[in-house]
Amino acid sequence: MSDSQPQQPSSSPRKGRGEGGGHGPQRPTGNANAAAAESTTLLLTGARLTDGRTVDVRLGGGRIQAVGTVGSLPAPALSRVDLGGYLLLPAPAEPHAHGDTALTADGEGPVSYTPDEVQRRATEAALLQLGHGATAVRSHVRIGDVHGLGPMEAVLQARRSLRGLTDLTTVAVPRLLTGVAGADGFAMLRDAVKMGASVIGGCPDLDPDPTGFLETVLELAAEHGCPVDLHTDGDDPGRLARLAAMAGGLRPGVTIGPCGGLSRLPLDVAHRAADQLAAAGVRVTCLPQGDCAALERRGLRTAPVRLLRAAGVRVAAGSGALRDAGNPVGRGDPLEAAFLLASQGGLRAAEAYASVSGEAREAMGLPEVRLEAGFPAELLAVRGDRISGVLSLAYSRIVIHRGRVVARTSAVREYCDSAVAVALDLPRQGRAEPGP
Repeated sequence: MSDSQPQQPSSSPRKGRGEGGGHGPQRPTGNANAAAAESTTLLLTGARLTDGRTVDVRLGGGRIQAVGTVGSLPAPALSRVDLGGYLLLPAPAEPHAHGDTALTADGEGPVSYTPDEVQRRATEAALLQLGHGATAVRSHVRIGDVHGLGPMEAVLQARRSLRGLTDLTTVAVPRLLTGVAGADGFAMLRDAVKMGASVIGGCPDLDPDPTGFLETVLELAAEHGCPVDLHTDGDDPGRLARLAAMAGGLRPGVTIGPCGGLSRLPLDVAHRAADQLAAAGVRVTCLPQGDCAALERRGLRTAPVRLLRAAGVRVAAGSGALRDAGNPVGRGDPLEAAFLLASQGGLRAAEAYASVSGEAREAMGLPEVRLEAGFPAELLAVRGDRISGVLSLAYSRIVIHRGRVVARTSAVREYCDSAVAVALDLPRQGRAEPGP
């Protein structure tokens, strides 16, 4: 069986503010070729679903048009992708990236923050994550200090250039917001929102007045109708209680992470904090692959995901650092984050995958994806037949964004000419027969 060649990725500009740009399919404007690409109908044949069925799936207009038994969706003129041997899943999303600092671990000397360099890094990082399957990325971008708003403008430019391939949105991350030193940070945060940052962030732990920092962020978010996504280690139960009390009424919501410090609190204290976060509707984004450079590395423990979920906290999983100071070998792979939650975090494979797909999309304000007619065509096909196998050996992947194939990774595993390998029929990745 040979893997079908995907359509060639091409840019597809669209309008829309905020993450996801709304809950309906967005039609690109000003580009006839991009509009034609989004209107193309695509047939995925022979795909396996997590419930064990093998189906054909027809996509069009950026959405799933129909799901039926193999051969039941006749469409001879359609573009086709043969997904025999693949498991078809809702695509992951990346809720916690750092595009401005990504891919800087191996550089010599100070990291460059010129707009061209930041844009290049942010673009390359988003494409790497897209290749892993993430069709939407939330990038936390530092503002202020000597670099001002330059990194934000650069990442916003990367966002514009990537439209049609992946949805990249930005979180404005000021360092200080209180006192005399924080006045410039507050003014710059306002400007970042006006520029197009769709989420307000920051790290209260690093401000001399963490409570004042929270008040400032929440007031500005309420004023502009923006979600909030904050960095915190979560090792201060009093601070978490104040955050929960202050954030309870904010819509469209508050997310915090990576909260590894919760794992170091006494169990009863951690339970109480989790209950308070759940009651306030505060979400948590954990980073199973390690912390990010925005926080001091106080310990590499992941947030207590099972404890939080048991309390009713909605928990998503992100990647965090992608080969920067926070993690020089970070992969930015959502499936690795899910693998770690399943292998070390005590979650079942399906729960672990949901944390990087459905839960991540919900944390980012994106519409739900199901393998049913009418839902957005944001999909990932991975060679394998069940979730546990996919998380273990996720090599070959086909990524679908807005109803068209935008990335493909094809791995081939071969064994030497051995009677033992033949007799055992050992599993292979990639093509089972020669192909171009």
